[in-house]
Amino acid sequence: MRTGNPALNDNTFTAVGRVARAEEAMTIQGTANKAMLLLLCVLVTASWTWSLYYRTMNPQTVTPWVALGAIAGLIVALVTVFKQTWAPLTAPLYALLEGLVVGGISAIFEAQFPGIVIQAVGLTFGTCLALLLAYKSRLIRASENFKLGVVAATGGICLFYLLTFILGFFGIRISLMYSNTLFGIGFSLFVVVIAALNLVLDFDFIEQGAAGGAPKYMEWYGAFGLMVTLIWLYLEMLRLLAKLRSRE
Repeated sequence: MRTGNPALNDNTFTAVGRVARAEEAMTIQGTANKAMLLLLCVLVTASWTWSLYYRTMNPQTVTPWVALGAIAGLIVALVTVFKQTWAPLTAPLYALLEGLVVGGISAIFEAQFPGIVIQAVGLTFGTCLALLLAYKSRLIRASENFKLGVVAATGGICLFYLLTFILGFFGIRISLMYSNTLFGIGFSLFVVVIAALNLVLDFDFIEQGAAGGAPKYMEWYGAFGLMVTLIWLYLEMLRLLAKLRSRE
């Protein structure tokens, strides 16, 4: 099993083994239920940073919370990746921390481009549903070549973001990628497509884990991995829509 999502790699389910009793095994429905709970956790803290921003209309009031959510969320995500057995505790904590990021960033974008958040939410979940239906009907198959292509593209995007982050410390900004030019919009569209295709790999990964009789706690881990992709896709949707709206 191969996935571009760093939380779900080739050896995740094979390393935990197979349980003997069916009631102790991971299921697709159980994973879906836990994904909904994680989404609720995101909404709880996102609504708090959203309202905090709109009480002051000052980005500086939410910036510390966004930074806290991003840094602590990354730490919790890494802990979850290396200690999958902790996922029932760390996955909800990750969702709560990322909610701080999602809410703060969404409020800032919404203040600048009214209506952009509902558009991004609709596109994100519409894309997720469309890809899930396409996957279930086998219109899209997670073949080995498909997986290799998405993994390679995802890795390239991650390396690019890491490089721009490092260069930012030296005052070097690759502005063309983040501009509202046709090139910048094209880059954002490419990232959105790759993020969306990662959902297909995540669906396949969870299905294979359930079929392989992974332990029950892996439902939380599978839901965590799916949430990582959904949050990434939503933020990239926001970025793309902002570029398009700024050209109007």
